[in-house]
Amino acid sequence: MNPDWNSFISARGVAPDGQSFGDLAGELAAARDGAIITPLSDQGLIRASGPEAAEFLHNLLTNDIKGLAPDSSRLAGFCTAKGRLLALFLVWREGDDYLLMMPRDILPGVLKKLSMYVLRSKVKLTDATGDFALAGVSCRGTAPLPAALGGAAGGLPRLGVAAMANGRSVRLDDTRWLAIWPMPSAAANWENLAANCRPVGLAAWQWLEIDAGQPRVVAATQEAFVPQMLNLELAAIGAVSFTKGCYPGQEIVARTHYLGKVKRRTFRARSPSAVSPGTQVYSPETGDQHCGTVVSAAPSPAGGFECLVCAQIGAVEAGGVRVGATDGALLEFLSLPYLVD
Repeated sequence: MNPDWNSFISARGVAPDGQSFGDLAGELAAARDGAIITPLSDQGLIRASGPEAAEFLHNLLTNDIKGLAPDSSRLAGFCTAKGRLLALFLVWREGDDYLLMMPRDILPGVLKKLSMYVLRSKVKLTDATGDFALAGVSCRGTAPLPAALGGAAGGLPRLGVAAMANGRSVRLDDTRWLAIWPMPSAAANWENLAANCRPVGLAAWQWLEIDAGQPRVVAATQEAFVPQMLNLELAAIGAVSFTKGCYPGQEIVARTHYLGKVKRRTFRARSPSAVSPGTQVYSPETGDQHCGTVVSAAPSPAGGFECLVCAQIGAVEAGGVRVGATDGALLEFLSLPYLVD
């Protein structure tokens, strides 16, 4: 994160770990019912520039990057040769360049791995995290969309991109937007939006992400999932193209789609106690063998914690799934805003 932006946000009361502004319960309630803004200090950016940037990314990621228009963004995975996810990006264009947003904890390793494929390609990959400020905005209930987000923001399709004052916005879903500001304009843009949105920390934003059924890949879960396990090929997420051609792991991903039956899917659940990504879950159906893994987790406005869990479909249907151990906390499975086949 840019040190000037970090100092600016810290001066407004966010905790050093970015999780809250000091009133977690109030922030979670505001995220559930109203308009909020979150500094996305846990996210980083990789810039891909050069005349072959689109082709380079297209040949490595699970989605179509050559067809990415300037007014849209796309989710895309980066897999190992065995089809296991190393990263899940949100990708959009910045002029002739491409920006890839992902959790900061995996950015250095992913940047190094991507760079190994450059060889003679006319593309340059750099860490662009310090060039921009990223903020999440959500409006739920009767809260109006803040005018400072840009007049076109409310009419965007999902993953559409529009200009806003000295920046741009991306519509993530029905109630969430990503605001992207070049550093010189970040402070003024934050103040304009914060006048009509309650500032909240990462915990509240991560709960919104879980409520939307949108997974992420972090250091604890790298190489744990093939794309279908995280529902990435479903239209509600749309991070996999089956017509774009080859990429690392494509054969396994395609075989799962066309010939195999997906045995694990990502579900939303509630836990009475804290859980963390990478924690294994267990079921009477599988005995001492784990039946899945926690993908992401956050405190819930309803109390306890909510999480996305990648688990065997049969184990979830049978019930009795517990987290951390065979006698761990019992998970209560909740609905997702989309159908899981």
